[in-house]
Order: sequence, then structure tokens, then C-alpha cells
Amino acid sequence: MRAIGNIILSTESSEAEILIDGVAMPVRVRRSARARAYKLTIDGLRGELRLSLPARANLKRALGWAQGHEDWVRAQMAVTPAVTLLGDGATFPLEGREVRICWIAGATRTIRLEGDRLILGGAAESVGARVLRWLKTRAKAVLEAETLAMAQDHGLIVASVGTGDTRSRWGSCTSSGAIRYSWRLILAPAWVRRSTVAHELAHLLHMDHSPAFHAAHARIYGEDPRPARAWLKAHGAGLHRYQA
Repeated sequence: MRAIGNIILSTESSEAEILIDGVAMPVRVRRSARARAYKLTIDGLRGELRLSLPARANLKRALGWAQGHEDWVRAQMAVTPAVTLLGDGATFPLEGREVRICWIAGATRTIRLEGDRLILGGAAESVGARVLRWLKTRAKAVLEAETLAMAQDHGLIVASVGTGDTRSRWGSCTSSGAIRYSWRLILAPAWVRRSTVAHELAHLLHMDHSPAFHAAHARIYGEDPRPARAWLKAHGAGLHRYQA
């Protein structure tokens, strides 16, 4: 490690630190051949900043630019939602509606959704992990069913449907027809989730974001997808606050 002013550089990895109110805050550096300018984002859950910069950009200069945005970082940290642990009594959004986790001593381990309550028994210390597994399983089943049904309606062929927990995108589609989603879409309203499904299916026709792609997206979705895109932009980051 070596320090240059308020900036601490790591010579062994793509990590660094800048000072926010005199406290070192980690910065994860990512170089991209597609980047044309510096971009600074904040990952509140991990307590780190992410700095994207062009492949040949000067790292010292980029970190100096990031340090100059201390006021912005401070403001973002103030509004970043706190982590919500999926334990007894916690509430979380399921397909856009609030659901409360209810652990009942002596009840079966099997998780049951009854109205706005998610009921389960079993070991109290494993509630969070089991609820998380339940959410991921539900997300996989719902997204796979919706993807295959929507694809069939539009004469499209999907090779596979999977889920993960990526933070950089809500879905992806390969040229071979393999589609993958963030499982956290199950937390979003159903109309937002379906718009994302239509988005990835549209990539089976156009592997870009051209006007033709956007027209295909709207046609497959059946309505204007812009409100769903706006919802994710405004509320998507908050879906990552729910942890086991």
C-alpha cells in the first residue's frame, strides 16, 4: 500500500481508499474498454464505492476526482437504505406487497405464505437462511415459467433460465438463448418483473439496445416498458438491502 494525499492506493489489487470525513472508505476500481469517463457509485450494503474508468485512464487522477466528490458520497450514504435481516418479525416486499416473517415455536419447518404473513417453525437461528432459500426457489420457478410462457407466445426459443444475485444488472441473455435473472426481481411488483422478462426475450431478436430492440421489447411486454424501467431505477437498489 502507498498513500498519496488523502488517497490510498493498493499495488496488489484493483482496490483503493478515499477519505470521507477523515475515515477511509474502500473504493473498488474497475477499468472498462467501453467507459468514456469516470463513474462513481456507492454500494451501501458492502460499505464501499465503485469507480469505473476508461481502460487507459490514470488511476491517481481518477481517485483524485473521486475524492473531490466527498460531499456527494456523504449525501448518498445518508439516504442509502439500511440492511434488513430476514428474521422473525422482519418485513420485506414480495411481488410488490409487504410480507412479515412469522416464526412460531413448535410449528413445522415448511414455509407457508398466508396472506401477508410468511409462517415457519424450526430452528430460530436458521430463519433467515431458510427464508432466503425459499425466496430464491420461488424466484426461479416464477421467472422460468413466465419466460417460457412469454417466449412461446411470441415464437421464441429459450435454451435455459437461471437466477443469481448480480448487482450490476437485472437480467442477461446470451446469443445461445441462455437467460439469467437476479432472483431479487421476485421482490419487485409483478409488472416490473414481467417487463424485465420481456427485455431479455427481446434480446433473442436483437443483441443490442437499438430502436428495433426497444420496439420488440414493447411488443413482447404488451405495453410501454418505460414505467417499469423507471421503477427499477428509483427502487431497484433498495431490493438489495434484504439479507439473511
